[in-house]
Amino acid sequence: MESNTYLFTTAILLLMLRMGERIRKRREYLDIYTSDLATSIGVSSSFISQIERDKASPSILTLKKIADVLQTTVGELIGEYETLFANPLLKAHERKFVRKNEQGTRLYLLSHHDPKKGMETFLIHFTENSDSTHIMTSIHPRQEFCYVLKGTFSVILNTKEYTLEQGDGFYFHSSYYHFFTSAGGEDAQLLWVVNHNSS
Repeated sequence: MESNTYLFTTAILLLMLRMGERIRKRREYLDIYTSDLATSIGVSSSFISQIERDKASPSILTLKKIADVLQTTVGELIGEYETLFANPLLKAHERKFVRKNEQGTRLYLLSHHDPKKGMETFLIHFTENSDSTHIMTSIHPRQEFCYVLKGTFSVILNTKEYTLEQGDGFYFHSSYYHFFTSAGGEDAQLLWVVNHNSS
């Protein structure tokens, strides 16, 4: 456990050390000169150069000003959102419970939370004859994929009904009405993958 904590902390420190590189790349991407960035936030060009070469550390206030000029966030510049890639493993015992409905269907998150993730992966555990009420919900239109890990499901997509068995995959757009029910007279499990794009 101590070894894992050390490795994770080291990874975070390495991400922080790359802050100057992120600032430089973002500035160059926006085609902003060092002198223009310096003038915009009220510091010298040499100070910006030192920051970009990791020879100097800006205050939080200065870093916020830099982020504003570069049209990004402090979190982006310090690598806050890169922790997902620094710690890609989520052990089974670390699995996060999300919610449970009145029928007993339980939703679990299968990866670490990160606001920059392009998709979310879930495990849904259905009890006998339970359904997806208040579990498989979405606010924005997106694409979804389900894979049956265990059991049998009756699925309604728009007005058509499907039967899904172990090993079956099911790909659909969330703008369609969809409703899943465990139909095998036993507990069932579903892998649910949802992307964050609206296309």
